[in-house]
Amino acid sequence: YTGADCRLCRREGDKLFLKGDRCYGDKCAMERRAYAPGQAGKKRPKDSEYRLQLREKQKTKRTYGMLEKQFRSYYEEANLQPGVTGENLLRLLETRLDNVVYRLGFAVSRDEARQQVRHGHIYVNGKRVNIPSFRVRVGDLVSVAPKAKDLLVIKAAVVASERATVPAWLEVDVDRLQGSVISMPTRDQIDLGVREHLIVELYSK
Repeated sequence: YTGADCRLCRREGDKLFLKGDRCYGDKCAMERRAYAPGQAGKKRPKDSEYRLQLREKQKTKRTYGMLEKQFRSYYEEANLQPGVTGENLLRLLETRLDNVVYRLGFAVSRDEARQQVRHGHIYVNGKRVNIPSFRVRVGDLVSVAPKAKDLLVIKAAVVASERATVPAWLEVDVDRLQGSVISMPTRDQIDLGVREHLIVELYSK
């Protein structure tokens, strides 16, 4: 997706925190125009069963910055795993490397975290990993590359992240710019306001 991020928040009617600090201030599009984009944006559509399911899927997909094909493959993998499919799906999305970098506070948004990974600024267990979808495991150590620790964008992200709480399944050392995965995330540790069972119902049709 290469369009305006704020349009996505307005379309979903909820803050997806795609723009970092902008989402917390008065410049946030949801604060200024809390209705869907387009000429018919102010009209209230019918809340059909399909619409509710579609909106939950789109909200989750856009929050993690994915297109349909990749998101669908995550669902299919989650469906094959034992346990609750919706929770499995969120767990797979949360353990992506770009999301972990964002959750640790080394980036102000998932887009920025993805760019850091792509540019080789992130190490996993002491080795450079430049694949945003790389899946972390319990015990993995995620750190900022030595040459990237002085980057202004990372320093600014660490300062901005002071307002956020690091999830309980992660542990961060701000001074060393590194964090570790101490457990797999459970549903109550994922602060994402989505009803994942609607996504499962949509894909199960």
